[in-house]
Amino acid sequence: MQAWNTLPEPIRQYTIVTGNYWAFTLTDGALRMLVVLHFHDLGYSPLQIAMLFLFYEIFGVITNLIGGWLGARLGLNRTMNIGLGLQIVALSMLLVPASALSIAWVMAAQALSGIAKDLNKMSAKSSIKLLVPDEDHGRLYSWVALLTGSKNTLKGVGFFLGGALLSMAGFRGAMLIMAAALALVWIFSLLTLGKDLGKARSKPPFSAIFSKSRTINILSAARMFLFGARDVWFVVALPVYLSVTLGWDHWTVGGYLALWVIGYGLVQTVAPRLTGGTTANRSSGQMAFIWAALLALVPGGIALALGAEFQIQYTLVLGLLVFGVLFAINSSLHSFLIVKSAKRDGVSLDVGFYYMANAMGRLIGTVLSGWLFQHYGLTSCLWVSALFIALSAVIVSRLPDPEPVNVQAVR
Repeated sequence: MQAWNTLPEPIRQYTIVTGNYWAFTLTDGALRMLVVLHFHDLGYSPLQIAMLFLFYEIFGVITNLIGGWLGARLGLNRTMNIGLGLQIVALSMLLVPASALSIAWVMAAQALSGIAKDLNKMSAKSSIKLLVPDEDHGRLYSWVALLTGSKNTLKGVGFFLGGALLSMAGFRGAMLIMAAALALVWIFSLLTLGKDLGKARSKPPFSAIFSKSRTINILSAARMFLFGARDVWFVVALPVYLSVTLGWDHWTVGGYLALWVIGYGLVQTVAPRLTGGTTANRSSGQMAFIWAALLALVPGGIALALGAEFQIQYTLVLGLLVFGVLFAINSSLHSFLIVKSAKRDGVSLDVGFYYMANAMGRLIGTVLSGWLFQHYGLTSCLWVSALFIALSAVIVSRLPDPEPVNVQAVR
């Protein structure tokens, strides 16, 4: 405790914010895997499973728009704690007997979880802007990469946790364990997180939820297609394909996807080192375009291999690993650029608008994942993914960058 008290206040607040984000992410990843596997076992079709997440994604879009405005008016500490509390309620809703787990009830619980997740994410990402000096781009990139990468690593652990809890404790038991653990984190956060973090000096009007910045709008549009490209094959199509077509059991599906997300998160944490060397002679838009163009080749290549029935299992396993590395770099770079470009006063307004686009991409990708897979198979999902990434690359290439940006990793 003495060592904790001697830490600078920004470091302590960053640690608390990151810890909250980690704990939430574990339950979020586990919940998604639990819902996909449990309702697949109950006989739901891929499209029906995708529909269970419909409200999760729709309310994510709404929450990021309104949540950024609330964060600027109320403070990011309050929006983060509200998110933690809502996730506890969402998990508790799924403790009802199996006979009461109707589609409407699960969708309502997922709606609350979607609100909770995006309040938590927006609060965590926005707060970093306030804990790092404006001119210290290197530290900002490193802290954003660390928060984003570690979160996704733990989301992968959450996937594995979801599969393991379903096998060991059952659906209701898993919900009870996660709700109880998150309640302890929530109480700690209420007691320790800094008051009025991120509250704007003047109360922004509700109309401020829509960004007036060309840079923010370009990054938001690129982000929408980038994350739609991931979820169009990763959310529903891939787990069901691995389970049904390749015959993988719950442990194997959950374990592999968990390892993928863990590795994806680890790559995100070192993204400043991987991209930093390209900033000396290229703008941020050019750099983001190059990494997106490389990523677009991967789902297209996997689709060609699947169409030719060439070593399907190895193609998927290895192709997904390459996709994960390149996607992690793209995601981390985009996350840095939005935090860097956001206004310091009322930062959550810009970050919230950006993650609204992120949520819109997930919504589009999730619905398409179920529909395309059910009617046309995994290959169609992969081709749409390649198209979306190409669109993201074209959009982000228009990013203005009037001044050189130093994003070298902090040594």
